[in-house]
Amino acid sequence: MKKLLSGNEALALGAYHAGVSVASAYPGTPSTEILQALAKFKDIYAEWSTNEKVAMEVCLGAAYAGVRSMVSMKHVGLNVAADPFMAASITGINGGMVVVNADDPGMHSSQNEQDNRNYAKLAKIPVLEPADSQEMYDFMSYAFDISEQFDTPVMLRTTTRVSHSNTVVHITRTRKSANKPSFKHNIPKYVMLPVYARARHKAIEERLIKVAEYSDTFEQNFINWGDTSVGIITCGISYQYAREVFPASSILKLGMPHPLPKALIRQFADKIESLFVIEELDPFLQEQILAMGIKVVGKEYIPITGELSTAIVEEAAVKAGFLKQEIKRTPTISLPDLPARPPLLCPGCPHTGIFFVLSTMGKRAKLLDENGRSEQQSDLILTGDIGCYSLGANPPLRALDTISCMGAGIGEALGMEKAGVEGNIVALIGDSTFMHSGITGLVNAVYNQGKITVVILDNSTTAMTGHQDHPGTGVSAQGIQTQAVNLEQLCRGIGVSDIHVVDAYNIKTLRNTVKSCINNPTVSVIIVQGPCAVRVKSRSNPRVVDTDKCDNCGTCLTTGCAAISKLNGKTVIDTNLCVGERCKICEQLCPKKAIGPITEE
Repeated sequence: MKKLLSGNEALALGAYHAGVSVASAYPGTPSTEILQALAKFKDIYAEWSTNEKVAMEVCLGAAYAGVRSMVSMKHVGLNVAADPFMAASITGINGGMVVVNADDPGMHSSQNEQDNRNYAKLAKIPVLEPADSQEMYDFMSYAFDISEQFDTPVMLRTTTRVSHSNTVVHITRTRKSANKPSFKHNIPKYVMLPVYARARHKAIEERLIKVAEYSDTFEQNFINWGDTSVGIITCGISYQYAREVFPASSILKLGMPHPLPKALIRQFADKIESLFVIEELDPFLQEQILAMGIKVVGKEYIPITGELSTAIVEEAAVKAGFLKQEIKRTPTISLPDLPARPPLLCPGCPHTGIFFVLSTMGKRAKLLDENGRSEQQSDLILTGDIGCYSLGANPPLRALDTISCMGAGIGEALGMEKAGVEGNIVALIGDSTFMHSGITGLVNAVYNQGKITVVILDNSTTAMTGHQDHPGTGVSAQGIQTQAVNLEQLCRGIGVSDIHVVDAYNIKTLRNTVKSCINNPTVSVIIVQGPCAVRVKSRSNPRVVDTDKCDNCGTCLTTGCAAISKLNGKTVIDTNLCVGERCKICEQLCPKKAIGPITEE
């Protein structure tokens, strides 16, 4: 049977057919669709975990219990999960355990680029790297088998291009019978007191030698022999680019880039005049091959940043002298220049009101230049977090001063306050991100008597990655109604006494609440509640501008609402975009009362 599947869909189906019993994840592009696809199978357990660390621990526990488990996350998620990830390596497993790591070369939806093959090398576990949807499907069976054969977790590394590309997949298997759960008591293996951990470290080193020997015979490490004047060593999506640019050359394709199949590489190198390594991001393969004493080139010509493409590889090959000239490609479609479209919050976004209030308070609006910079210190500092609300940093709002990683905004706010910075400090964090890694920051602020304000932007979903549920929604990944975590009760339980739950669209209340909280000498929490505009189905009474009353002062434009614009010198509202009665932020702000619902003539 054949199916057209995205890489993520193929991977999920491959895991299901390989007999996975437990799957966990935290949503993050480009890995999100894996668990969404797996959750459709009702004869396995699939969950959105609170964060990646918990997801890793859930699957590690399942693997200890003897069943096959798979945890999936994007590259920065492995930073969060690094502690149990390393622990999984030293203890080993019982049932097979696969860690799906989705890297994002080019930062399509990420705050950085990481080559997480380096994590696998640090943890001393094997890596498989598929190059298309077919391999995403096939490699899951290999991954679980290798995991159980060598008593190790296995990393399956994907990238954005493989995760989201659709290719035909030959479905060659049906579901393998799942392992029966059975925990085998083995204190020296699973209890990592130093006396046992020392012995396990030796076992890891011995295991890596055995896996390296296996890598030399692994059938997904193979050579396509061709012209031997130039030989290509590559893995993952880079293999597809190499095939296009060097169709006649010999190519060593590594389905398992770690540990390296050294004997196979030497066999290949002995018959090649010049070796060219094509890989995305770090010179992971190149450095190890050079360490073997084999002369290769790669990152001297291949960019170390960004996503590769056929054109980039061609250009590098020309510079390296492996091609005489680039292949001339005739574009099939000619598109006109499109107007620039800055990324903005959606019309009716519940975050717009609080961002507008914060961006217009005190000296802040007057100090920041068009790039959001200032030589002077504002009397209001806004520490942000990762989520769709990160768009609040863009003009015209410019309502965030820092964004680094999930959950960091609260800790950064406390650090600034303890450093003695002048002015008021407000940390902004989404409800899903707060559940992910903001709770401990708030505990820390309470414990250390911080004088900060924390704004939790509660839109009851994980909006940025496609509206997945989280502990605050009370709905599981498989659509089961569970116990919802109440944010207000949670914050009170932590020890916050100054808590306010505010309607996201009430500008006056938002402004008064912020003023009250920033003058409070203890930790304050404002929970700003409003549904994600994308999920609101009922929309009524869109707003329009009365041109007779409007003096084009531009106040409504400073909200950054995509429904409001200038047309022929006049301010207009696109009624197809406006969410109407539910929002009314522009109507509340208009000093001339020129904005209101459509009136019947």
